[in-house]
Amino acid sequence: MNQLPTLSAVQIAAERVLLRKARDSDREGLIELQTDPEVWAYIGVPRLREDAEQRLDAIGGAAYATATAGHFIIADKATDNLIGTFELKRRAADEPGHVTDGGEELELGYLMRREAWGAGLAFEAATAALRAAADELPDQPVLIVTRTANKRSLGLAARLGFQPVSTFEWFDAGQTLCLASLHSFKA
Repeated sequence: MNQLPTLSAVQIAAERVLLRKARDSDREGLIELQTDPEVWAYIGVPRLREDAEQRLDAIGGAAYATATAGHFIIADKATDNLIGTFELKRRAADEPGHVTDGGEELELGYLMRREAWGAGLAFEAATAALRAAADELPDQPVLIVTRTANKRSLGLAARLGFQPVSTFEWFDAGQTLCLASLHSFKA
């Protein structure tokens, strides 16, 4: 695996959301995200609560859930309450869905609590993070991979300016690979 750079910021502010590192007080929100069947409708099987708790305990607690560069809590800016998670990471070369020969392109991913759906908060968080990354990193491809059946996620990708470029099967489901240039997000 290459050690390609990713977003180094530890906090990014937008109008209504704050992307920040996790805290122990985010534990219940993180568990809810991992166990909510509606949140997981297009991404697999939700974890059992016990499994989600054990996973957090195994990494040293909720505060370590976003220890990796490019991983954030999406918090409501007014209350600082967790409303989702966000990551801008490298897509592993051994996973399907790439646009470069070596893989490891930047990939955007997020999970939102149901009460935050439909308010444009994922769009706001993604825009802020992509702008920060565009200011810090050289121009390069950015991917969103989502189940083709997930029309909401595909809509968000389109709203952000990502274009669908291919489809493939993964985890027994059709996936759509969407692509944008990182520097298209420069402010």
